[in-house]
Amino acid sequence: MKTINFFAFVVVMMFMTSCAETIKFPVSEVTPAADITAKVTKQGKPNYLVTLEANNLAAPERLEPPKSIYVIWAVSEAGVVRNVGHFTQENAVKATYKASFPYKPVEVFITAETNEGNCLPEGVEISRVILIKS
Repeated sequence: MKTINFFAFVVVMMFMTSCAETIKFPVSEVTPAADITAKVTKQGKPNYLVTLEANNLAAPERLEPPKSIYVIWAVSEAGVVRNVGHFTQENAVKATYKASFPYKPVEVFITAETNEGNCLPEGVEISRVILIKS
């Protein structure tokens, strides 16, 4: 019985992860060494899990002009732009972001900002990617 339960669990996990697609952000003119990817996984109607990973992303303080934080913005199907958070720096090489959205995000972009709590982007755009074609 335990073997059957384990097998069923593995099949469910494979199905859930197979629905996720990894999308690569274009090379940034501001931070060209950064390798940024996004993964969107449907969690059920209408929730979506969005995971961003940035490797070799320069510290925002090293930009010209210097900034304080990288802010992540999501665009909904309705075209609404929302500040959804910021990168968590794991070490000098890797930064990550993970969040569940109660709507279908169609586009994500990253800006370098002076303040984290902006309602609209004011800083320099690092990169942008279309996640889900409407």
